[in-house]
Amino acid sequence: MNIYDKAPVAPYFPNEGRYESMQYQRCGKSGILLPRISLGLWHNFGFNDHFGNARNILRKAFDLGITHLDLANNYGPPYGSAEENFGRILKKDFLPYRDELFIASKAGYDMWPGPYGNNGSKKSLIASLDQSLKRMGLDYVDVFYQHRPDPETPMEETMGALAQMVKQGKALYIGLSRYSAEETQKASELLKEMGVPLLIHQSKYSMFERDMEAEVLPKLQELNVGSIVFSPLAQGMLTNKYVNGIPENSRAKKDNTYLNLEAVEAKLDQIKALHEIAQQRGQKLSQMAIAWLLDNPAVTTVLVGASSPEQLEENVKALDQLQFSEEEKSAIQKVLK
Repeated sequence: MNIYDKAPVAPYFPNEGRYESMQYQRCGKSGILLPRISLGLWHNFGFNDHFGNARNILRKAFDLGITHLDLANNYGPPYGSAEENFGRILKKDFLPYRDELFIASKAGYDMWPGPYGNNGSKKSLIASLDQSLKRMGLDYVDVFYQHRPDPETPMEETMGALAQMVKQGKALYIGLSRYSAEETQKASELLKEMGVPLLIHQSKYSMFERDMEAEVLPKLQELNVGSIVFSPLAQGMLTNKYVNGIPENSRAKKDNTYLNLEAVEAKLDQIKALHEIAQQRGQKLSQMAIAWLLDNPAVTTVLVGASSPEQLEENVKALDQLQFSEEEKSAIQKVLK
């Protein structure tokens, strides 16, 4: 498919009231406010996807006050294509509003052939950021993440490369993704010694995946580091899709790396019970799942994906009902045990 197939041609004029309905939260101990809901470009923004749809999703995000956009060097497919498509859309629609956007990228997963296209060496990270900036047509990113820990590279080297990016003006802030509490502590100390504070940490968190509650979230609060959480809907399990069973055309029925049939079948009773609680709250299950995450004071922003502007708008409506009664919290906790 041609990436420009059916792309919208009308000029883009943002909603003038875009910041009135979005809620913003201080990111750790910093000057940065992030929207409570951020947009990830992991899926639906590559060359294999519809360029016009991607463009409309980004327009809708900005109109809703979503200023934080999360990318990585290997998002696509193919690798690099999400950043390249984003760069085209930025040039078409958002260049006048660049200073209103908080753009993230990452490196650390497999990207190009040979020994330097992966992990956390200085060689890999510096080269990757330079490539990302070129693809997106940017002079700098607002935050750059090490995408995952690299046990084979000294952490001093990885953090030194990240600090160098900030000092060169190629990134304004530094983030970490998937680091344990212990690793985050060490990385934060190293960055502080280098004069570059750690801004934010990214990890998977949902009603169905709560590992980070025990150690990571308390550590982030202790360090005054912001937290952005991804996969809030557990790859679609925490939506209405599976309330009445597993549809034939669902991701769970297909051969998919991220969600398998057994995982969904094991959660069906919980999905149905949570759906009933959400209905009583006047929300969809997906909206309650996002609100439940935002009810945790350690969570700065929830990172959602979107396959359409309408889906994104539906998820943002979670902000209309963030409060939980003690009875609701107790009922949810009982379901999740």
